[in-house]
Amino acid sequence: MRVNVTVIAVVLAVVMTAAVSAQTPQAAELLRRVDDNEIYTTIEYEGDMIIEYQNRRYVKTMRAWGRENNDSFIEFTNPEDRGTKYLKKGARLYVYSPDTEEVMLISGHMLKESMMGSDMSYEDTIENEKLSARYDPVLAGSETWNGSGAGRDCWVLELTAKKRTESYPKRKLWIDKATGDCVHYELYALSGAKLKEYTLIRIAVFGGRRFPVESELRDLLRRGSKTTFIMRNVVMDRPIADSVFSQRNLER
Repeated sequence: MRVNVTVIAVVLAVVMTAAVSAQTPQAAELLRRVDDNEIYTTIEYEGDMIIEYQNRRYVKTMRAWGRENNDSFIEFTNPEDRGTKYLKKGARLYVYSPDTEEVMLISGHMLKESMMGSDMSYEDTIENEKLSARYDPVLAGSETWNGSGAGRDCWVLELTAKKRTESYPKRKLWIDKATGDCVHYELYALSGAKLKEYTLIRIAVFGGRRFPVESELRDLLRRGSKTTFIMRNVVMDRPIADSVFSQRNLER
């Protein structure tokens, strides 16, 4: 019996392609996993914000409450900033200063400014929707990410904003193949200029959810700057009274 070598080669190629495709997740599914790990019903924690800038180091401590990424309340407790409070309601951000005893709405160009001298802007704090609702993802391949210790085999996602109003029109994510953790991401301007870098340092597990509790953010427009965020005593999905996220609590 004569065997058609060409037909066999085509069949093998189809089988191998199908096998590879079965092992390669869809970009949308990868992004959904990231969202699922980092979205919560409610959260409470104590935290540290360690700012290193121009060879100086500042440590700020806080207590924080959040609800479904829409509402949050933060009260700073370190001596220099004690009594400074932030309230986020949807896309509106308010700050109370104990020095002036006044509440101010942060809006317009002020949203681009640094929050408490950190590498995070006020605008960064009011992002409400999931990444999957704001960006179109493309799987760009896989790479070994060597930051924060041993190399981790990662999928690489490239995200393009669905709306022109997005603060960062482009993002690039490194997602651990084994755990689904977003171990690193980069934020880009429309021009392609890289603006900020995030690196995961430590994960904790809450009810099966892998949640980042220590991370580092660098604003690349601020030379020699980085901010480390550490969350302690984290409690998730426990009811929080509406009064926590109120103007009265802000002014109290």
